[in-house]
Amino acid sequence: MPLKPDIEHPESGRRRAGYAIVGIGELSADELIPAARTSEHAYVAALVTSERDKGVAFARAYDLTEEDVYSYEDFERLSEREDVEAVYIVLPNALHREYVERAARMGKHVLCEKPLGVNAGDAQAMVDACRDAGVLLMTAYRCQYTPQHWAARDAVQGGKLGPVKLVDSIHGQVQDDPEAWRMKRDLAGGGPLVDVGIYCLNTIRFVLGQEPEWVFAAQHQPQDDERFREVEESVSFMLGFPGGVIANGLTSYGTQKTATLRVLGEKGTVLMDPAYTYQGLELTISDGEGDFQPKLPDEDQFGLEMDHFAQRVRDGKKPWTPGEEGVQDHRIMDAIYESARTRQVVRLERVEGRDAFRGTPPQVPGRE
Repeated sequence: MPLKPDIEHPESGRRRAGYAIVGIGELSADELIPAARTSEHAYVAALVTSERDKGVAFARAYDLTEEDVYSYEDFERLSEREDVEAVYIVLPNALHREYVERAARMGKHVLCEKPLGVNAGDAQAMVDACRDAGVLLMTAYRCQYTPQHWAARDAVQGGKLGPVKLVDSIHGQVQDDPEAWRMKRDLAGGGPLVDVGIYCLNTIRFVLGQEPEWVFAAQHQPQDDERFREVEESVSFMLGFPGGVIANGLTSYGTQKTATLRVLGEKGTVLMDPAYTYQGLELTISDGEGDFQPKLPDEDQFGLEMDHFAQRVRDGKKPWTPGEEGVQDHRIMDAIYESARTRQVVRLERVEGRDAFRGTPPQVPGRE
């Protein structure tokens, strides 16, 4: 099926929301643009890139035209495109704020890759800009839209494990290229914590539905490795939640690929391994009577999040992972870095209620 045969989905007949993809790196090329091909609620209407030839090649391959390819300099020309209702920002972290604010001034809704910015103040400014412009802002936390993560959440919050006591999560990988933008503090805002460790942090908060009250952390930045001239190699953090739940997170740019989540309750456990890969998520629930692996569809995570935001563009409701959700992770990550620097526990502002920073729940395939 071509990417843009028309604005309507060929099966449902529903008018889909048009996205402009801003940045055609590996994630856009391998995941986002292909995901839109089968989306029921969204399609790609335009591409924004510094590499004109690459953009035109993608346009031709996916049934767009050369006129659908824009440069960063003429980004504001998207204001002339009524079919472009939202932009998906897929740029280095330090550029998120600029392009979110530029999109908001054009009246375009914004889906922005995680982390939302480079720190809490940066992220809050993006939320404020979109609110003032009357447009929606969603943080692209794909793991909050999968059937597997929702099944884990439902098991935890539905009491299948009994009272939860401990949570741990690990996300690490080897980063080989010292010149990659993720290794530059000015562009990334940090090292593995803001890149892959944020999955641990965000998913722990999502599964529990609670916000931590304190953090304690440590980090390691080797002095003899040119890869880590500017950012840390590894971070370990502990989170304390209301009711006594303690969660541990480990993240690194120096370990073999690992992505796990484990929740330990009085009567059972949840294990996701792998927990953060694009495909092949594995969930095992133990309720004291044996292990159970629920049969769940292995959906396209990027398609699910793009569909959810397109639906919110249509109905105007707050998305499940709005900008405020991204700001909260930045507040906690800022505290993690402060704790690692001072070697002290850092207290966080107490947040009352469940899912305090989230909006309209998504439609999750396979969920009752």
